[in-house]
Amino acid sequence: MSKIDTRLNVSPVPPDEIFALNGAYAVDPHPQKVSLGVGVYRTDDGKPWPLPVVQKAEKELVVDDDLFRHEYTAIEGDVPFLGIARDLMFGFEGKQGEEEAKARIGSVQTVAGTGANHLGALPPTVWLSNPSWANHQTIWELAGVPRKTYPYYHAATRSFDFEGMMSSLESEAQEGDVVLLHACAHNPTGLDPNKEQWVAIADLCERKKLFPFFDSAYQGFASGSVEEDAWAVRYFFNNKPDMEMCVAQSFSKNFGLYGQRVGAFHYCTNRASTTLRDVVVNNLCHLIRGEFSMGPRVGCSIVKKVLTNEELTADWHQDLQVMSSRIKTMRKALYNELVRLQTPGTWEHIIQQNGMFSYTGLTPKQVYALKDKYHIYLLKSGRASISGLSQKNVAYVAQAIDDVIRNEN
Repeated sequence: MSKIDTRLNVSPVPPDEIFALNGAYAVDPHPQKVSLGVGVYRTDDGKPWPLPVVQKAEKELVVDDDLFRHEYTAIEGDVPFLGIARDLMFGFEGKQGEEEAKARIGSVQTVAGTGANHLGALPPTVWLSNPSWANHQTIWELAGVPRKTYPYYHAATRSFDFEGMMSSLESEAQEGDVVLLHACAHNPTGLDPNKEQWVAIADLCERKKLFPFFDSAYQGFASGSVEEDAWAVRYFFNNKPDMEMCVAQSFSKNFGLYGQRVGAFHYCTNRASTTLRDVVVNNLCHLIRGEFSMGPRVGCSIVKKVLTNEELTADWHQDLQVMSSRIKTMRKALYNELVRLQTPGTWEHIIQQNGMFSYTGLTPKQVYALKDKYHIYLLKSGRASISGLSQKNVAYVAQAIDDVIRNEN
């Protein structure tokens, strides 16, 4: 029997920064350590928060004792769940022309939002915002798709670079190029286009025949309103019916189902090509079958239980308000502390940004100083997860930021 050759033609790759940072935080024994790295919701006590409505749904599912709860679903996923996810995203509520609009959308279940992004990561060129969620780069790189970036963040003013984005796409993007857009709560900057700017972006995509690819990871979590956070997606879909688009939808943040990996991918044909919808779904199912066969069942069963019960749906909306309100409160608290300390620089951007993350404007050197001296963990880009702040640590964090900035100066 010949000896097995275990040598692999592979090279080391850098560890994922977020998970490496979280691992370092976990083993840090310092009593005042603060995690501002990983994007998960935490209570003011720094604890995970299984949503109360999710806990109610889980109890009801146990009582239901569905004999099929561990069985395979269809390749496209749990079909009733897909209809619910689609309606949540696109806002169908018995409106005129609803059936015709639904006929444009082909939906499949995915392994959370990451899986939805991966499933849609097909040629040709994709345009990503600079900066964007780090995993966007990895997903499209592994799919072998050429990547370009459009300006998004204006460092000097710590604001959304709308003019830079539009100018770059106008002059360089080619017909058929994919433009990846964050539906709300842009990760990592926390900066979103306003509605007037969204309209202009939609007009540009339509005129240049670009393909909008929305990543919707925070619907309801960002503002507390599922309608408000889906405004851009619904505007593109309803007002540009001759333009194709797609949406990667995640339920990790807005249901707190981080480890359940609940997601959906929606491909929207133009209104003249609805006959292609089933062909699109057929091709998506072919890809799914070769990668993971079908989406996981438990998490989508929880979402389905909540969104098919009026009382539980109302409870879910209340839970969204709790999470979004706490994030906004902590943004204001950090801003107030920095102003009170007269910390060098301007800090209005912290309360002008939206959602879980803040692009603080801190430099890599300052970030390393926060970690080494104060045991405060955030990404080297200066991105901070606001959820890691609390009434107990916000003054400590602000004082630490003030100290590292003054000592550097």
